[in-house]
Amino acid sequence: MQGRADPQREILDVESVAGHLLPAGGVFAFLAAHRGELFPDELFADMFSAGRGRPSIPAEVIASVIVLQTLHGLSDEAAAEAVTFDLRWKAACGLAVTAKGFHPTTLTYWRRRLANSQRPNRIFDVIKEVVAATGVLTGKTRRALDSTVLDDAVATQDTVTQLVAAIRRVAREVPGAAGVIAARCSAHDYSEPGKPRIAWDDAAAREQFTDALVGDAHRLLGYLPDQELGAKAAEAVALLALVAGQDVEPADGSDGTDGRWRIARKVAPDRVISTVDPQARHAHKTRSRRHDGYKAHVVVEPDTGIITDTALTSAAGPENSDAAVGIDLLADTATEGERFEVLADSAYGTGDALAALADSQHTPIIKPWPLRPAVEGGFTLDDFTVTEPTGDQPGSVTCPNGITRPITRTRTVTFGAACRGCPFLSRCTTSTRGKKLSLHPHQALQRAHRVRAQDPDFQAVYREHRPMVERSIAWLVAGGNRRLRFRGTQLNDLWLHHRVAGLNLRRLLNLGLTRTAGAWATA
Repeated sequence: MQGRADPQREILDVESVAGHLLPAGGVFAFLAAHRGELFPDELFADMFSAGRGRPSIPAEVIASVIVLQTLHGLSDEAAAEAVTFDLRWKAACGLAVTAKGFHPTTLTYWRRRLANSQRPNRIFDVIKEVVAATGVLTGKTRRALDSTVLDDAVATQDTVTQLVAAIRRVAREVPGAAGVIAARCSAHDYSEPGKPRIAWDDAAAREQFTDALVGDAHRLLGYLPDQELGAKAAEAVALLALVAGQDVEPADGSDGTDGRWRIARKVAPDRVISTVDPQARHAHKTRSRRHDGYKAHVVVEPDTGIITDTALTSAAGPENSDAAVGIDLLADTATEGERFEVLADSAYGTGDALAALADSQHTPIIKPWPLRPAVEGGFTLDDFTVTEPTGDQPGSVTCPNGITRPITRTRTVTFGAACRGCPFLSRCTTSTRGKKLSLHPHQALQRAHRVRAQDPDFQAVYREHRPMVERSIAWLVAGGNRRLRFRGTQLNDLWLHHRVAGLNLRRLLNLGLTRTAGAWATA
């Protein structure tokens, strides 16, 4: 049952008694004055069955706490304690000095209800509507795209730990699995907690134990009772099948048919790094910086620093690339007829991204995707003359030595024997079979963009406006907020939207947010 806020103030209401002590223009004072307008009861009415159960915490109170919690990077326990003992929080939530606050699990309860509702990001959307109402973005024709990796909330597990944990999970979740493990799985005592006791410094011992664990996993999967599985049980079985195959390969001299396995000398694509949080992934923001976790994507208005949209995705997979997610977010942000100059680094300079921006009539101010020559210091694709196919006319490519070859239907160009005796061969290719090119479907668009990026005006706009998105990313992860608090994409995406809502509200207040004659405005 939804709780309702009492419009009448108590005698010891903190905002009445000490509200004048709150810093003007701060988030605490703003929520104390306007939380009811931002978060009315009807905003959350769909989350509760009318007239059933005990009344929950009033919506305007819990929404204010959620904004303050994510803005200050507090745990549920610390936030509940702040509501009980910090007068600023009590004033922001409309509570009396003597109010006891609530149990930390109340925040867990609300968070899960929000995450499973039809509009999980409604708190973010409220602040987004305030941004629109102020007109602070009116006439702002630039948007910047960026992303950052957020560390997961669990420890990365090695192959052995994942296999043991996955088998234990199947034993807990799948009816009849414990009996199969007792009868057929002998590599380890899976009822024993903690890490297995083996000679971890002995490579042969590790390999033998891994082989035994994989054998147990396969036998367990093969002998599970034939039955209809619920969601949790099916997920446990699927996870075991995944971790039993992602990190192993046939042992030396084996093709896998004899059942001998070892830890693979490679990293599987889209590798699960923890059975505790199966959606977390390895991520490389740069070649030297590796994180385990998720990726936060943002669209930023570079003059104000307002984040107009955001999303949290797995840190791996082509569908979660910076360019793919960033372009989708931009499309969701832009209203019909809006045209932007889009600033971004080279991760967003893919041919598909440039084509999507061209289709939407946005102007890319994006650092070009780098060309890497086959020979250091040698020719790049831009040193070749490309004539695209038109109508019935086949396309062709002419090399720096003046040799022309056709473009095939698969957009490959083979110079082959024509490279023999070429004076430029050492600058063109190291292949003994001659030069071969693979042309991207949007190579003409990419080439034109590389040319435009040499314009001094292009570079001046990029240097002037691009840095603000870095500042917005710094605000996002400040105060220990690079490490996530939850498991899975759903809850962490909800946290990200709440964090951005708080940051946007604080940014609006810094820009002079006021409520005048029932309308939002900035100074």
